[in-house]
Amino acid sequence: MSTVYSILATILAYLIGSLSFAVIVSRSMGLSDPRTYGSKNPGATNVLRSGSKAAAIVTLLLDAAKGWLPVALVAWFGKPYGLEEGTMALVGIAAFLGHLWPVFFKFEGGKGVATALGVLLGFSGWLGLLTLLAWVAVAAIWRYSSLSSLVAAVLAPVFYILIGGELWDFHAEIFVAILAMSALLVYRHKLNIQRLVEGKESKLGQKKTK
Repeated sequence: MSTVYSILATILAYLIGSLSFAVIVSRSMGLSDPRTYGSKNPGATNVLRSGSKAAAIVTLLLDAAKGWLPVALVAWFGKPYGLEEGTMALVGIAAFLGHLWPVFFKFEGGKGVATALGVLLGFSGWLGLLTLLAWVAVAAIWRYSSLSSLVAAVLAPVFYILIGGELWDFHAEIFVAILAMSALLVYRHKLNIQRLVEGKESKLGQKKTK
């Protein structure tokens, strides 16, 4: 029966992840669809290019929350139903995949940075905080959101495996989920990597016209 519960939890996590809050928040605040301007990426960084910091902040928080919530629910309530670290890993990656390929929005999603952060916070508050600090440090120095995201994506599994057993318990299933998210984050940033190499990448707060 625990297998059935695990499958149901994973499906629900994917559906939660499929809520594209960049689009939902923009519509509710009377802003243009973020898929029609800037990078055309439905994420908080592109919403910021609309000129509404409030919309960008709300999008960021909700995108992170939808990654954190499924993992947290399994951690809090899953054990009586046989749902432990393996299911936590599954619901985390499912929520992340929902953001990347949302069933409610024609499978056209964002890059998944905020949602991945939410998943990491669900796995361990310390892990999420360390990864966030890495993102902030790179952004403060170079002011490239994409570069910050790439560095954080690479460091997240490094943090998990190096500090596992100190600030959190190490679980192979969760490590594999983090590795998968990191690889997908790098893949989703392939055009950003090209623009960084060419010196054409937009900086934080800079409007992008192409």
